[in-house]
Amino acid sequence: MSKSYFGTDGIRGRAGHHPMTAEFAVRLAMAVGQYFRRGEGRHRVVIGKDTRRSGYMLENALTGGFTAAGMDVFALGPIATPAVGRLTHSMRADLGVMISASHNPAHDNGIKFFGPDGYKLSDEAEHAIEAILDGDTLGQPVDVIGRVTRLNDSAGRYVEYAKTTLPDRVRLDGMKIVIDCANGAAYKTAPETLWELGAQIIPLGVSPNGYNINDGCGSTHPEMAGQAVRDHGADIGICLDGDADRIIILDETGTVADGDQIMALLATHWARAGRLNHNTLVATVMSNLGLERYLRGQGITLRRTGVGDRYVVEEMRVGGFNMGGEQSGHIVMTDYATTGDGLVAGLQFLAALKESGKPASALTRSFEPVPQLLENVKFSPQIAPLELPVIQDAIAQGEVRLAQTGRLLIRKSGTEPLVRVMGESEDAALLKDVVMGIAEKIRAL
Repeated sequence: MSKSYFGTDGIRGRAGHHPMTAEFAVRLAMAVGQYFRRGEGRHRVVIGKDTRRSGYMLENALTGGFTAAGMDVFALGPIATPAVGRLTHSMRADLGVMISASHNPAHDNGIKFFGPDGYKLSDEAEHAIEAILDGDTLGQPVDVIGRVTRLNDSAGRYVEYAKTTLPDRVRLDGMKIVIDCANGAAYKTAPETLWELGAQIIPLGVSPNGYNINDGCGSTHPEMAGQAVRDHGADIGICLDGDADRIIILDETGTVADGDQIMALLATHWARAGRLNHNTLVATVMSNLGLERYLRGQGITLRRTGVGDRYVVEEMRVGGFNMGGEQSGHIVMTDYATTGDGLVAGLQFLAALKESGKPASALTRSFEPVPQLLENVKFSPQIAPLELPVIQDAIAQGEVRLAQTGRLLIRKSGTEPLVRVMGESEDAALLKDVVMGIAEKIRAL
């Protein structure tokens, strides 16, 4: 059954427009509070956010809704998404909330929820919350109104924890690191962590003004960081996204390594150390065929899921696996975090780099990717392009054409009004013809 409000990663939209309005946020918080308020005693929720100006509006609206539902609110301020998941569990909260649209532009915003175990909500929980939102029981009076506390040491707690994830006796002394925080949630914590571990840092994207998050910087725009790596002669560059749950690595030449390359290195490193549970890595259908072939050669199994780090984590929990992620840079290591954590993944990469004694470029190209082409096509919400026979026929023909040399994957984005047309093939000319042909048919609608 489809959901009305929740997408692949919480609820997201343009700030000030439904559903990212103060009015909806109040009602949403009341519904979520009603769902999680079970039994007697005090109930608590922690709320973090990134640096978008609209975060103030949504934070205050959610706070009003939660206190009206009888929940005590702990406001964390600007902080990374993985820190919210961790603090939800460590503070014994009933619920965690992150206000962020991740890598999206500043005019968007979103709301993500974590359960008391620190993990994102299941589809079943989201369906139940939507039923409350649309039902007749929303807004029932409670005996006790909740209180609000601002937790001033939340960032410090996260920095201290992040440092403990680095293996014993590993320090970053002598390393020169470019760190691009995308003017987002980790603009203080990521540089502070690396500096306290001994690194010389060149910080970028650390001057948020409410409107410049992800603007020409961060994991979706690594060009500035690449230039800084070359200009400063840095050993490595680390680019985070707006809520710091994604990472992109740049080697000493400024060349980009995506999530697939990072997972290849870390999975192999952990497997050799006997740390990779069941010798298995979990990734999505978007990960490159080259990654799958490389892992097979290393004796490591790749399990694929639908797109979204939440589905990666669900598969990891069901199978008892401890590493997974996405090509986009979500790297999930459940030994350390309940969701993607860009800073912690970066520290694991730096530990492997230190141990190897080699330049970053020797670790960021574990496999040769199969040529991959992704075309994002905007569509009107009034139509369902993937349900139209003309598009279905084009996709079927494309699958036949690529069957011998690669694969085709077409899906709607769960966070934006886009159809993502992705193909892989050893035959680059054929790949372009198939992908662009389907994209043009959708665009013509």
